[in-house]
Amino acid sequence: MKLDSDVVYRQSSVARAKHLGKTVDPGDTASSRSTVLSFQHMEELMAKSATGTHLFGIHTIQTMPWPELMRQWQWFEELGFDSLWLPDHFFPTAGRDKPMFEAWTALAGLAVVTKRARIGILVSSNTFRHPALLAKQAVTVDHQSDGRLELGIGAGWFVEEHDTFGLDFPETRVLVDRYAEAVELIDTYLCGDESTFHGEHYQLNGAFNRPQPMQRPRPPLVMGAHGPRMLRLVARYADTWNSFAPPEELRHRNDQLTAFCEEIGRDPASIKRSMFYGVRQSPEDDPWQSVDAFTHYIGQYAEAGMQEFVLQPPAPERFGMMERIASDILPTLRHDSATGRTTTP
Repeated sequence: MKLDSDVVYRQSSVARAKHLGKTVDPGDTASSRSTVLSFQHMEELMAKSATGTHLFGIHTIQTMPWPELMRQWQWFEELGFDSLWLPDHFFPTAGRDKPMFEAWTALAGLAVVTKRARIGILVSSNTFRHPALLAKQAVTVDHQSDGRLELGIGAGWFVEEHDTFGLDFPETRVLVDRYAEAVELIDTYLCGDESTFHGEHYQLNGAFNRPQPMQRPRPPLVMGAHGPRMLRLVARYADTWNSFAPPEELRHRNDQLTAFCEEIGRDPASIKRSMFYGVRQSPEDDPWQSVDAFTHYIGQYAEAGMQEFVLQPPAPERFGMMERIASDILPTLRHDSATGRTTTP
């Protein structure tokens, strides 16, 4: 029988709370010390967002040669960015003849050449993999990164790549049905040891979660969502919500998410609010143009309630401005003095 989502949410919440006060099972494959430190680091980042401290991430497209991609991630980490991300596509949205590395295998390689920044896929397309495979990939990268993974998952959207590679892309209702079931399965599987799950689209039959992830009870879930039905799923399962839109639209979605949390008795502040800036998604904006442009851009989204800002970087010839912003501006923006308000929902 399919697990009731309310029960899963309550069980997951209890597991998280219990783990904070317990030592790690010495039988786990991961070392106790690494597991506790990783979880504490995740809690530290979540605490920062809950107290009005902003977080900044960089989202790169894996179209460059591998040595250059590694060098860029290491440099972005040295600049002090809090998180580093890749998209999940078979080819860039700019053209299906362009080169692009597969996201999760690339992330695994980048995990071992970085040391501090949180890392993740923003976001994994549920149409590409069975959710159990995604869960196993997540556990592997969580170990490779010593507990720095953010597990991003979305419903899927880019129809052209599905047509090109012969992947099923159902109507919106079914697409979201599958996504809802996948998130429930992933949350259940990663928080437990042995799981059975009988859904309409996905099944598990006595599946063991071994080794378990470094971060317990699981890596934080980052859920991409825009519409009301998806936002209700975010309210139930997510640790971070990510979306993109003009500031006023994101403010509206943010208010919806808060209301959906309150409907189910969840503290709205327990979900980090994250926005994404992409060049193709927001061609009219250029936050890297100048210090003033960056400050204004972040400020308007902070006013809309956003706590984390994940941005695609400028072209390499403009990395000088990016370096200046990272060294001179981000320390101020992290603590809200530029916007004059707390971002706690």
